Amino acid sequence: MKRRQLLAQSLLTLLGPTLLAADARWSEGSALPSLSTFGLEGNLPSFKGKVVLLDFWASWCSPCKASFPTLNGLHERLSGRGLVVLGINVDEDAADRDRFLKSTPAAFPVVRDAGQKLVAAANVKTMPTSFIVDRSGVIRHVHSGFHKKDAATLEQQITALL
Repeated sequence: MKRRQLLAQSLLTLLGPTLLAADARWSEGSALPSLSTFGLEGNLPSFKGKVVLLDFWASWCSPCKASFPTLNGLHERLSGRGLVVLGINVDEDAADRDRFLKSTPAAFPVVRDAGQKLVAAANVKTMPTSFIVDRSGVIRHVHSGFHKKDAATLEQQITALL
């Protein structure tokens, strides 16, 4: 029995931070971690005192393409009131992202999570997935997938936080 306890204790000592990080998934009510620690490609905008819409997307995702007009509209209408829209592309190949953005331009900043570290930390399983974060950095809403009918809900939730 002591041997098992010692082994378990050794594993927890070695893997403890990893296990804790795996359990610390992003959810409503949790604080948004600093995105600067994930090795993202591109310039991160300032989130200080802003409502943030983080949108994880990929070039191969049809619902992602359908969501961009809504995201562009939210950015154009609400950025002056304190909204920051940030697209987080998860393509492994930057050329795939570039082709997508050429045919479906983004009016908002886009960064790339080439190492898949941020998408793993957020436990994103569906493309697109959006996180709405309040001015104090707390995740208030999570949306998996996108349908045209979701646009009104996104805008209502964001406007309530502005």
